Amino acid sequence: MEVLVVGAGVVGCAVAWRLQQAGVRCTVLERSVPGAEASSAAAGILAPQAEADGPGPFLDLCLASRALYPAFARELAEASDVDIAFRECGVLEVTFDDAERAAMQGRIAWQRARGLEATWLDAAAVRALEPELSPHVGGAARFPGDAVVDNRLLVSALTIAAARAGARLVTAQVHGLLERGGRVVGVSTDQGEFRGDAVLVAAGAWTGLVPGALSSPAAVRPARGQMVMVRTRVPICRHVVFGARGYAVPRVDGRLLLGSTMEFAGFDKQVTVSGLASVLATGLRLFPGIAGAPVVETWAGFRPHTPDGLPVLGAGHLPGLFLASGHFRNGILLTPITATVLTETIVGSPLSIDLDPFRVDRKALTL
Repeated sequence: MEVLVVGAGVVGCAVAWRLQQAGVRCTVLERSVPGAEASSAAAGILAPQAEADGPGPFLDLCLASRALYPAFARELAEASDVDIAFRECGVLEVTFDDAERAAMQGRIAWQRARGLEATWLDAAAVRALEPELSPHVGGAARFPGDAVVDNRLLVSALTIAAARAGARLVTAQVHGLLERGGRVVGVSTDQGEFRGDAVLVAAGAWTGLVPGALSSPAAVRPARGQMVMVRTRVPICRHVVFGARGYAVPRVDGRLLLGSTMEFAGFDKQVTVSGLASVLATGLRLFPGIAGAPVVETWAGFRPHTPDGLPVLGAGHLPGLFLASGHFRNGILLTPITATVLTETIVGSPLSIDLDPFRVDRKALTL
């Protein structure tokens, strides 16, 4: 069996790696450098609990993927010789006023009722854990099971692992799907036609630009996120820290990632004054001590957004077509489970998790 994978971000490379391990030959088609877009632009947060709006199939999917990460990181290090810096550091979601505190305690309550570990910390307890936080922080929810990876190392590791497992990586711009007898049999590209037994579109925010991949191209659209990296002499915190308007993600070498905006600006990748002002204001509100820290990098990336906020996973609208897109802010988190369930779907194995809520033909994507 031969599968063509459109897109060499973390999702595309992870599925190719797993398919190769299952004995399926893969060709990964990427118009640019593998992982150069959203995969490299992310922050690497693995926070299904801190980012959960409520219980449901999406939370279950995110929790299942987080549970895979420790073994996934070890296996990936063995396969690629790259340590992706997976750390179960926990997440603090801080509050500044009574309304935020009430909302956070409500989130803790339903998560604990579901059997998840989540605790409320008062201001003194938060400051004991993270002394550099603003003195105006009034408390925080702590989600000790949430974690972080270095997403740029993850990009490298998955690219290497897929290639070492036998996947072929080809630089090509995909122009459309090839159909024969109502079945997808390949893709047309600027390098000619590529044929396969199946095509997986894992093109992130560009999924809607692959003609024929979606019934409505607007089902997946880009959401721009602007980010800033600053550097301190030593790490300013150990936890990933969320506030109402953004987050701070520490790296072990003193880098601190600050994010992020959420803008629907098409494929305009500019870093803007207003975007940077918003991100830096959030960072300073959380950690006033970074005021004198040097800014070492700024960037913007496109997250694949769907109308209902759920990813698109599984079989497409034609035989031979499969989709793994629409992960929005959770592409890094969902990489392991996406690789598992798409491999299961393509080879016809029993599924690890029900994909029905993430079907491409669900109502929210067809309106």
